[in-house]
Amino acid sequence: MRNNTGITLFILRGVTDDPRMQILLCIFLFLTYILSVTGNLTIIILTLVNPLLKTPMYFFLRNFSFLELLLTTVCIPRFLYTMSTGDDTVTYNACFTQVFFVVLSAASEFFLLAAMSYDRYVAICKPLHYSAIINNRVCYQLLLGSWVSGLMILLPPFGVALQLEFCDSHIIDHFLCEATPLIDITCSDTQLLERMILVSAVLTLIITLVLVVLSYAYIIRTILRFPSAEQRKKAFSTCSSHMIVVSVAYGSCIFIYIKPSVKEGVALNKVVSVFGISVAPVMNPCIYTLRNKQVIKAFRDTLKKIALISKL
Repeated sequence: MRNNTGITLFILRGVTDDPRMQILLCIFLFLTYILSVTGNLTIIILTLVNPLLKTPMYFFLRNFSFLELLLTTVCIPRFLYTMSTGDDTVTYNACFTQVFFVVLSAASEFFLLAAMSYDRYVAICKPLHYSAIINNRVCYQLLLGSWVSGLMILLPPFGVALQLEFCDSHIIDHFLCEATPLIDITCSDTQLLERMILVSAVLTLIITLVLVVLSYAYIIRTILRFPSAEQRKKAFSTCSSHMIVVSVAYGSCIFIYIKPSVKEGVALNKVVSVFGISVAPVMNPCIYTLRNKQVIKAFRDTLKKIALISKL
């Protein structure tokens, strides 16, 4: 990464200057990070080792959990280190590396959610052809497409951001390196970058949201044609977890990015960012496990096997 101005360090202002709030926030983020790592690692391990979960739906869920782990690990440990040591500095390269992985993981998540909605569409609307349409090759293609799409959305604005010059201020009004506060302190003309960020965010939201909405429009139409109420209930239950996660993801992203200027609402963005990197990654494993009998059964079976092995 090329530093145009000679700045080697940024200072992160954090979320609050109140020492008591900092302690509470540190404890909160530590607990949510442990829960997020535990929950998402549990899903990853279960879907890898349990034969009941060797299906495309759990393949996508495993990779979604990996993206959640990546997002939280890029953000929370560094912030916990800052609050616990008082060292609020971050190098230029480390800052832009954090921006890169945060945006990549977040953008890839949206495209993966769209792939998961397509999987549910085929499962409910074309059940007889499901195994032929959603095979291993297609799963890996959809996964690769999610990562590549996230990368393509990220690279153009990120390339422009690397050319930003920082003249007077190197204090970032945030607890992590993010596009909005970096734009606030640059002395470069940011009109092009702001437009690119807005276009990238809108494109990601529109493309993935259209795919999700179309999938669920066909899903709902198909479910309503089921003759049995029990069939309709079972079909809706297989989609409900994904729909909740989609609502949380789109809601927080729309709140942050869809506004006239990216320089507005930094304080509110901090709160939403804390929610996005701490609470949501904890909620998602709970949503998918507590509402899924197969995952619960797989978890119990795995615990029984571990207990038997430990007794031997």
